[in-house]
Amino acid sequence: MYSIEYSREAFKSLKAMPHNLVTTVREKIEQLAAAPHGPNNNVKKLQGRPGYRLRVGNWRVIYEIHDDRLVVMILAVAPRGGAYQ
Repeated sequence: MYSIEYSREAFKSLKAMPHNLVTTVREKIEQLAAAPHGPNNNVKKLQGRPGYRLRVGNWRVIYEIHDDRLVVMILAVAPRGGAYQ
């Protein structure tokens, strides 16, 4: 299982979100850390930059996988429209 690290931006976003949504997002991130390269219909590789996105309802989790350190780095958590900027 990979460990999870959060960027400062992602951590601030999670703190500002409603509690019930934070719970859902964290559950999805933990599932992702258990099998980051496993099949998941809600994950797509980003185009034009390194990393992936995880869809959780109308929210997006932008992350990178560091296989050398066994870490999933969460870069951003944002609503769909603002996640890719």
